[in-house]
Amino acid sequence: QVQLVESGGGLVQPGGSLRLSCVASGLSHNFRNYAWGWYRQHPGSQRELVAAISVGNVAQYLDSVEDRFTISRDNDKNTVTLQIVDLNPEDTAIYYCNTRPYGPAWGQGTQVTVSS
Repeated sequence: QVQLVESGGGLVQPGGSLRLSCVASGLSHNFRNYAWGWYRQHPGSQRELVAAISVGNVAQYLDSVEDRFTISRDNDKNTVTLQIVDLNPEDTAIYYCNTRPYGPAWGQGTQVTVSS
C-alpha cells in the first residue's frame, strides 16, 4: 500500500529555515507520473495545499507563502522536498505530502513549530 513518510520538521525560531522531505513508496504508478503537493494543517483547521509540483516540474504556491516556500522533487529517489525560509508563527502546523489531487493515504506528517 501507499506509504508517505514525512520528516524534517521541528521547533525553530521566527526567521529560521527548515527543509522538509517526503519519501513515497507503494505507489500504483511510477513516482514521476504524479503531481505532488505539500499540505499543512493548523490546529482545528482543515488541511490546506501550500505548494505543488507538476509532472513537468512546474511549481505552484499558496499566495501567502510563495516568497518563502520552495518545492522540489527527485524522481529517482521518490522524494518531494519543501524548503521553507523566514518561518513565522503562522507556519506552525503539521505538514504532509501527498499526490495532487490527494489520494486517500496520508502519512503521519511532520510537525513544524515556530516560536521564540
